[in-house]
Amino acid sequence: MLDGFAQEGLSDVWTPVAMSREVRGKPLGLTLAGERIVLFRDGRGTLAALKDQCPHRGVKLSLGKVGADGCLECPFHGWRFSASGSCTNIPLNALPEEKRQRYAVTAFAVRERGGFIWLYTRPGGEAPDEPYVPEALEKPGVHVGFYAETWNAHWTRAMENMLDSPHLPFVHQRTIGRALRRRMKPESTMEVELEHTPTGFRTHSSMDGVPPQGSLDWLRPNGMRLNIPIPGRLMQLHMWCIPVDANHTRMLLASARDFVHMQPLAALVDRYNTRILHEDRAIVESSHPVEAPPVSEERSVATDRATLAFRRWYHERKKQVTRGAPDEPAATPLAV
Repeated sequence: MLDGFAQEGLSDVWTPVAMSREVRGKPLGLTLAGERIVLFRDGRGTLAALKDQCPHRGVKLSLGKVGADGCLECPFHGWRFSASGSCTNIPLNALPEEKRQRYAVTAFAVRERGGFIWLYTRPGGEAPDEPYVPEALEKPGVHVGFYAETWNAHWTRAMENMLDSPHLPFVHQRTIGRALRRRMKPESTMEVELEHTPTGFRTHSSMDGVPPQGSLDWLRPNGMRLNIPIPGRLMQLHMWCIPVDANHTRMLLASARDFVHMQPLAALVDRYNTRILHEDRAIVESSHPVEAPPVSEERSVATDRATLAFRRWYHERKKQVTRGAPDEPAATPLAV
């Protein structure tokens, strides 16, 4: 376990960390929950993930290069590391293989699916299961548009925003909340329902007794899927809130649809989706305190049911890490 992952409640989980297209010939350095990670492709194009810190003098391996043998070379003294993290060569030093094993770099399990690179946040290069990848991202005939940007916010505030329905007629009154805004009256009420799923929960919101239009899924720990109802069509927005550090979150957006594939219409639809994201940004970045506090420290109401379920999960998970307790099973019900 690395301290940064534990402090953010993200130890021993799968999370996307980058788009596949971001890792090509050169290594990619990134920060995940305060921990430095380097992604690179070996000689066959297979992805690898290591701690972005040479064990020799602590420099970033991401500043180095990948050799013809698929090993990552440190830019400082030329030490070389394989995809498994083992040290394969230390120039100017005649060390046998058994001694070089002492100079290995921490490796992480990594997968490339659905246009994203997924990393398992337990050091060691192995994972007990596979990441949950939304079906639409790998479904034939579906156009997936990708976008990423970094917010000045803690990932929990960004995640709660993505699970929150009551803000739609206010923050998004000119886009996806327009219809809701038009129907809303001074005496209107909203009912928020929540059902548990193997990947987290699904929430439905209805106003004034009108059946809910679409649904929203929490993809534990840091993902969201908005299911937009279009008869005979598939339209989903996926968002992952990737913690960079205590004050920054990288937002990874994947919009999936089985219509409007051709440019320039496809570009217009994708631009509309990023517009929705930008409507949220300034609001979320203004949150104080930066990290979502325990439930009792802010005033909440019935329409906060989904966000409170996430918040309880997050703080309970952090407590478990502090106590050294094992992680909860994937299907453990959430208190709501």
